[in-house]
Amino acid sequence: MPYVKIEVTREGVTREKKQALIKGVTELITNVLNKDPHLTHVVIQEIDLDDWGYAGEQVSILRKNGITADKK
Repeated sequence: MPYVKIEVTREGVTREKKQALIKGVTELITNVLNKDPHLTHVVIQEIDLDDWGYAGEQVSILRKNGITADKK
């Protein structure tokens, strides 16, 4: 029974985007590992920006300074 946990910062990930993640990960596990999708569990956990750090700084501060995780 595959279990996949996805952690993202709480920055407006919509219900539709979460559904796309769940579907995409489930399909990947099914195709790559030949696992039954009915036994695949995907959990998405959102983390507050103050509770996530990178390079010694809270992400909330990095965002205020214009540093984002958006693809360039």
